[in-house]
Amino acid sequence: MTPLDRLRIEKAASDCGFEMTPIARDGGLELRSARFPESVFVKPTTSSVLLVSSSRASLLNTTSSACIIEVDDFGKLYNLLRTAAAHAWTLPDRVADEFRRKTADMPRSTEAERVVVQRVGQDLFRAALLDYWQGRCCVTGLTVTNLLRASHIKPWAACSNDNERLDVFNGLLLSVHIDALFDGGWISFSDEGRLLVSPTLSPESKQKLSLSSEWRIEKLTATHSKYLAFHRSKVFRESDSI
Repeated sequence: MTPLDRLRIEKAASDCGFEMTPIARDGGLELRSARFPESVFVKPTTSSVLLVSSSRASLLNTTSSACIIEVDDFGKLYNLLRTAAAHAWTLPDRVADEFRRKTADMPRSTEAERVVVQRVGQDLFRAALLDYWQGRCCVTGLTVTNLLRASHIKPWAACSNDNERLDVFNGLLLSVHIDALFDGGWISFSDEGRLLVSPTLSPESKQKLSLSSEWRIEKLTATHSKYLAFHRSKVFRESDSI
């Protein structure tokens, strides 16, 4: 492994959710994150091919623990690492378990203390959504992190437990203006990701908001659907009575 190979792999790891210092072994680097226990191993070869494997094969969309994926450029490595980090966060109750671990000894006797605990959960939820949606608004593709919001589909207050509140599939990463529209029930989405616009918005308002019939969310799953059904039923403004 050349110094340049190491530098480029470390940069890819840091950008894609593996923020801990990599461990050098067997001619490659083991990439790690403080947010999940799984790791990914990347080893460059003399033919400019990168060999990628994981401690949990499912993170790389493979079924065999012995499987090694060959990647022939760093762009593909970035995509693979982002996928691995996203899959690590989507394991059942992963974010909620991390929240419980981090807040187990935190006091909750006052409202201020409870707000601090809630902020820990919200920060974990945001980090998980940034990984899952690969740092892009899932509607517009915007990549300016400061303009992206971790938006709950089923609102935090309506969730029955921490597993629901911190479920990656109960969230969308949205640009700030879309987050405001979604959170207020002015828009929603079908199970297929198609934009739904509240009939309470006038044509003039729709035009000023630049709502586009081409807006669509890809990568929705069956688990997203149960939360979207709640949003359409309880949050979406289908009439002036909401």
